[in-house]
Amino acid sequence: MAAPRTTPVRKVLDRLSLPERTYVADALRTETVGGVLLLVAAVAALVWANVPGLHDSYETVGHYHLGPEALGLNLSIEHWAADGLLAVFFFVAGIELKRELVAGDLRDPRAAVLPVVAALCGMAVPALVYTLTSLSGGGSTAGWAVPTATDIAFALAVLAVIGTSLPSALRAFLLTLAVVDDLCAILIIAVFFTDTLNFAALGGAAAGLAVFWLLLRKGVRGWYVYVPLAVVVWALMYNSGVHATIAGVAMGLMLRCTTRADEEHSPGERIEHLVRPLSAGLAVPLFALFSAGVAISGGALADVFTRPETLGIVLGLIVGKTIGIFGGTWLTVRFTRASLSDDLAWADVFAVATLAGIGFTVSLLIGELAFEGDPALTDEVKAAVLTGSLIAAILATVLLKLRNAEYRRLWEAEERDEDLDGIPDVYEQDDPEYHLRMAAIHDGKAAEHRRIAAEKAAARHGRTEVAGGAGEEGDRPA
Repeated sequence: MAAPRTTPVRKVLDRLSLPERTYVADALRTETVGGVLLLVAAVAALVWANVPGLHDSYETVGHYHLGPEALGLNLSIEHWAADGLLAVFFFVAGIELKRELVAGDLRDPRAAVLPVVAALCGMAVPALVYTLTSLSGGGSTAGWAVPTATDIAFALAVLAVIGTSLPSALRAFLLTLAVVDDLCAILIIAVFFTDTLNFAALGGAAAGLAVFWLLLRKGVRGWYVYVPLAVVVWALMYNSGVHATIAGVAMGLMLRCTTRADEEHSPGERIEHLVRPLSAGLAVPLFALFSAGVAISGGALADVFTRPETLGIVLGLIVGKTIGIFGGTWLTVRFTRASLSDDLAWADVFAVATLAGIGFTVSLLIGELAFEGDPALTDEVKAAVLTGSLIAAILATVLLKLRNAEYRRLWEAEERDEDLDGIPDVYEQDDPEYHLRMAAIHDGKAAEHRRIAAEKAAARHGRTEVAGGAGEEGDRPA
């Protein structure tokens, strides 16, 4: 009788494919540098806003207006940073999302289930934690969306600072979580923070997006065509009443992210490679500089843990994110009959879920939108975001450090390239040519060791004869 067929158990959070690993490494390298700049900008904002001699200048610069009034764009510097610079950030997020959908992990429904469910649970649970906390204390539910977003750049900056060698599969999981987070944040901003609509401006923005799409399909090239068009679309979107960052996402989603036969990289990947440093290195840090500057004092920090709205944000980021992402991951593995990668433990998933509680850029943006009419509460919400993110970073640091020796072992295995062909050895185990190259390398090493052994043996034999001769001569009197 034929042996019964057995279906192999699907592994989740297993080693990435080589192309995916290369893409993730390139993307995270830029985000890590941007995350460090983000940390510097946040600290600079706090210093600028809290040093007595500098506080007034921070307010003056942030509230300084510029731009054409006739076009409805006479905005404060703070406003330009939130609505203008973050459009670049969301443009990159749109490209990332498109690539994930057509060429990345989200393309395969079976592989997409885990990060999507984990991300959705990681947004729903913090929103629920905030709502329950705020309602129980008689506070406002307007800020329910504030603790729902993960800041990938800030999280990677923490990883860079603490020096952990997190495996690429966990880094990719964190990146995919952030991409789904960004998509949901975009939908939240578009649906829940659009009060009034200017249909003429909205129609103009839609027409501009249609022209953008047609030019891309016709293969028209040149930044001097697309950049002015993008600015026009952004301005129309801003005046329509829809948050202007939606324009950036829409244009990012229109780029083609699949390669053709004559292409090494798709247009989306090439443009993302060019724009990502601008987003991570300039746009997001400048937004942080003009958004993170809140007055910090003992009383203000105490208020964060006593006011229901701010306490809800802190608990949402720390408790809600961790439980949501870890629980979503566990449920997905449990009900899809998959199993965790042999290289990882559930403690690793828990640590990454805690790290995802760092919600900075998008959380600050949603906080400003949710409490726009209350400047005092807006500042307290910002303080809560900073506090919750800091606590999440500290907890994640402790948890990740406990497993850092294991992470280093996995990282070294992923990076080892003994045949020096530019491809890590773990990706060549099924290639006969790799094993032939390794055999030749080991044969060469064996021959070299035999030669050294022969030389050492000959040298030792010579020393023995000399020593023996000296003994015979030693019988004579001196």
